[in-house]
Amino acid sequence: MTSAATSETTDAVSYKGWRGIRRAFGTPSALTMLLLGFGSGLPFLLIASQTLSVRLRDDGIDLKSIGLISLASFFYLLKFVWAPLLDRYRFPLLGFLGRRRSWLLISQIVMLIGLAALAFVQPKADIPHLVMWVLIASFAGATMDTVVDAYRIEIAPESAQAALAATYTLGYRVGLILAGAGALYLAELEGWRQAYLVMAGLMLLPIVTTLLAREPVEPQTTVRREINLAQAFIEPIAGFFKTNGVLVAIALLVFVGLYKFPDQVIGVMAGPFYLDSGFTKADIATVSKLFGVWIGIAGAFLGGICVAAFGFRKMLLVAAIGVALSNIAFILMAQYPGQIWSFYTAILADNLFQGFAGVVFIAFASSLTDRNFTATQFALLVSLANLPGKFVGGASGYIVEATSYKTFFIVSALTVVPALLLLAWLWNKIHDPNGQPAVKKNP
Repeated sequence: MTSAATSETTDAVSYKGWRGIRRAFGTPSALTMLLLGFGSGLPFLLIASQTLSVRLRDDGIDLKSIGLISLASFFYLLKFVWAPLLDRYRFPLLGFLGRRRSWLLISQIVMLIGLAALAFVQPKADIPHLVMWVLIASFAGATMDTVVDAYRIEIAPESAQAALAATYTLGYRVGLILAGAGALYLAELEGWRQAYLVMAGLMLLPIVTTLLAREPVEPQTTVRREINLAQAFIEPIAGFFKTNGVLVAIALLVFVGLYKFPDQVIGVMAGPFYLDSGFTKADIATVSKLFGVWIGIAGAFLGGICVAAFGFRKMLLVAAIGVALSNIAFILMAQYPGQIWSFYTAILADNLFQGFAGVVFIAFASSLTDRNFTATQFALLVSLANLPGKFVGGASGYIVEATSYKTFFIVSALTVVPALLLLAWLWNKIHDPNGQPAVKKNP
């Protein structure tokens, strides 16, 4: 995490082959991304997902209110809206830290304050203040994620991105475990106030990491400084189309939107399906939240190694097919309801390829970004990758009720076909630094 590691930012260092893989995973930036990933993963469940929902229900909040409060998590899907400001400016008063670290530090500090404030809010007695602090923390978390992604892309060459994505994923999932199982155990033993205060204290680790980490070298081009504020919102999109060409750019964006579709479309139905298959809440916690998380970490590291060794074009194909086939694995649970081995098998396949595909996507999306607009373009790609499946997933209950779980999983797996067809058309148009040379982008 020191300035001595400046050689990482140059392409002179080779990350190809097994020796290159070991070098990529051993860089100081890999450790930095591990700790920053922890900082991004820790607050998510506490402010936008399951841990917060459990706390609200435990305090007697009705289900409708819990659903409305959860809408604050939409900041994580809308982070591209303010990403241009993160690309153009340094945060005032902290500008000496650099463009990336100044925003990263302030978002981490706001997150720590938000979690500490939530520790002292009584949900049922003071819903307005609860919502206020959830919104503030969610905005800080979305900002943090955006800057961390930009930092990762800019701190190392494309050939090392898969390794950094894998270590980031490890840190992120460890944060999820602590904010999930860890916070629930603390709440059971000591109460919610103590649980949230401990989680707030853990944010000191990524804060220290940001202070000790080095700032990425800014691009030599002056494009970012020459544009005005209005252009800062337009230029990243226009630049993407100019770099790739209109037809290829549209195909890339559609592919990004379809790539994770088979996995995301079943997300809403997963929990009800587990219960309907005869598994208890304890079974779900053990298999899905503990076993599944560690399998996801293994999949992420496998993805990082494979991308470093073979390039992300081939791994895009493997990941897309794997995610689709993992949906088929859920049919085992429908065929053998209540059989724990079928649950483990389905979660093994699902989380392994989720972790694998996630790292492959990060490496691929990173290669598409212009380092003059890193935060904006990457945030747009991530949002695009999540939105289609989320929206269609909202109607998944109607599909299951009209057909069956088996039919639903088969149909969800078949939705990979358009993505595969697009990938075949794009194959020689995707630049892959670790794979075989592809057709270069438009000048």
